[in-house]
Amino acid sequence: MLTYEFGDRVGRTAPIRLGVTAAILDPDGRLLLTRRADNGEWCLPGGAVDPGESLAEACAREVREEIGVEARITRLIGTYSSPDIVAVYPDGDRAQIVAAVFRAEIVAGTPGLSGEVTEVGFFTADEAAALAVIATQRRRIGDVFAPDAPPFFD
Repeated sequence: MLTYEFGDRVGRTAPIRLGVTAAILDPDGRLLLTRRADNGEWCLPGGAVDPGESLAEACAREVREEIGVEARITRLIGTYSSPDIVAVYPDGDRAQIVAAVFRAEIVAGTPGLSGEVTEVGFFTADEAAALAVIATQRRRIGDVFAPDAPPFFD
């Protein structure tokens, strides 16, 4: 199960891993979130960038793999790189995640389930705040609901 370590500059103890996530809104302004199969928590669809991919390509691929839709990446919401959080993977690998969050729109398909996703739903800001969300994504989700804000970085 994916877990996290928190502490002052704990990122010094782990390699950096580059990731991407997609913020997809429906016509009513609700955000698409997925429930992870490995820990049951909610998050934006996304994952690791593979060698030879751009960030936008990786984001579109992860959306396709996780929820089965084709997505078009439209803009950067922010980059997130807290040195105070380390992801701990089921195999024992650890990493400080540097993640780019992109606004995206569905261009083909209907969101569905996969081996990584057990549930998909669209949520308002208040509904999302009440979910068990991966700790590292709370700030990201809040930034998605601030559409006029300039791109965030930390």
